[in-house]
Amino acid sequence: MSGHSKWHNIQHKKGAADAARSGLFTKLAREITMAAKLGDKNPDNNPRLRLAILQARKNSMPNDNIKRAIDKASGSSTENYVAVRYEGYGPGAVPVIVEALTDNPRRTVPEVRNIFAKNGGNMGEEGSVAFLFTRAGQIMYPASVGKTEDEMMEIVMDAGADNLESSAEGFIITTKPDDFITVQKALNDILGEPEQAELTWLPNMPVDMDDEAYAKLEKLVDALDDNDDVQKVFTAAA
Repeated sequence: MSGHSKWHNIQHKKGAADAARSGLFTKLAREITMAAKLGDKNPDNNPRLRLAILQARKNSMPNDNIKRAIDKASGSSTENYVAVRYEGYGPGAVPVIVEALTDNPRRTVPEVRNIFAKNGGNMGEEGSVAFLFTRAGQIMYPASVGKTEDEMMEIVMDAGADNLESSAEGFIITTKPDDFITVQKALNDILGEPEQAELTWLPNMPVDMDDEAYAKLEKLVDALDDNDDVQKVFTAAA
């Protein structure tokens, strides 16, 4: 995509939620609570919770908020959120995957469909675009980690990762979904906490876009991010 690096594309996925700090904290807290409710409340024994806490800390969420979110999992009044995935096409026929946590899918479905429609997109059925992506783990370290490409390659291969991409901005490490937590822990022991780490959807055939088309896609991504139930948005933009 003209004028946009892969590092920028990955970093942008949170879209407007990064600017809307309180809204982002709400989403992070929801994921922490559900991870703690569905598994062990000790992050050492709960990979999903450990990842949720990592994301919260990377977004400067206060420790008190994190603790309250974990404690909330023990309450009888905790909402029963379900994980749902929506798929469709954005401006320029770019495939889009939306992951959400909702306590009422009947409310969230029309809301997400309406956002697609109002921003030059079209929401499809589940499975309509997922085959155009590969599920994977992705871990990012900035160039300031202080390793050469050869040094990083040796480290990530020993950790069991599948691939390493490097640029002037940093390193992007890709893993199989089942290996993600193990690789992340191994890298953390050597390199410290990453800039970002998540399970993601990687496009099999990235779509090249000019700046005008990309701006329209960003508008859709930002509108989706503004929805309280939407957790993450993935696109096939190159």
